[in-house]
Parts: sequence; structure tokens; C-alpha cells
Amino acid sequence: MIMGTVTRVRFWLVLFVVGLVVSGVTAFPLEAETRLLARMLHAGWSPAPEQLPSLVSWVDRVHEGVARTNRDYPFMAYGTDWLAFAHLVIAIAFWGPIRDPVRNVWVVQFGMIACAAVVPLALIAGAVRGIPWGWRLIDISFGVVGIVPLLFAHRGIRELSRQPTA
Repeated sequence: MIMGTVTRVRFWLVLFVVGLVVSGVTAFPLEAETRLLARMLHAGWSPAPEQLPSLVSWVDRVHEGVARTNRDYPFMAYGTDWLAFAHLVIAIAFWGPIRDPVRNVWVVQFGMIACAAVVPLALIAGAVRGIPWGWRLIDISFGVVGIVPLLFAHRGIRELSRQPTA
């Protein structure tokens, strides 16, 4: 019973770590990613320009902003480099609960708090920065989706903490 619970907890934590690593690594090549997304939206097979013109316009604007900034002020990308680095460092912190979930439950709780904090940040900072409502919802979804494996892991850790130690 305990080994199955530990395996289940580790599964959810590894899934969360993979999400952190992917979101971190993808923060490095923003210009290439926005270029690819814009090209896909403008491809002849894409109905996006007719069906979702405001989305296409927003993606074009974002790509232009990233490309211009990288060309004229490349040091600004250093901020997203640090964002990527932070994701990777936070992922490393989850090695503790993967190894010993009960002792390191606080890391999982920290992650759940961070996921919940995504919502007000996206709502407040997104409004201040002029981010469209739909895009803020996408940003919010990272916290909402991210908290799910942590909730499952936390439930398993609580179960483990109630088990007698051998």
C-alpha cells in the first residue's frame, strides 16, 4: 500500500516537474516560437485570419515586439532568460519531495501556493500591461492546470504521513 502511494505521488511530482522544465526551456527561444506561431496562423490552410482575426493580430503584434526588441535591445531578453532559469530551479527543488515526499511536503505546498498566485498576477499585471482577456485566461490556465498534479501528490503525501513507519 505504501509503495503504491509513493509511486503515485512521484508520478504526479515528475509530471509537474516536466511541465516546469518544458515551460522554462520554451521561454528561451521566444522570437523563433512567435515567428512559427504567426506563420502557422497565416498559412494557407489556417482559417485563423478569417475566424480569429483578433488572435492573429495579437500574435503578429507580439512577434513584432519580440523581434524588434531582440534586434534593437537584445539585453531585454535577459529577463525571459531569468524567467526560464527560475522555472528550471523550481523544478530542481521538487527533487526533495520526489525523494522523500513526507519530509518535503512543504515544497509541494509552496508549488500549490505559487500556482494559485498565478491567477491574481495574470489578472492584475495583465490588465496593467494591456494583455487581452483571452490571453490572460491562457496564463491563468498554467496555474489551474499546474495545481492539479500537486493536489493529487499532496493528497498522497497526507496518506503517507498517516501510515505507521516501519
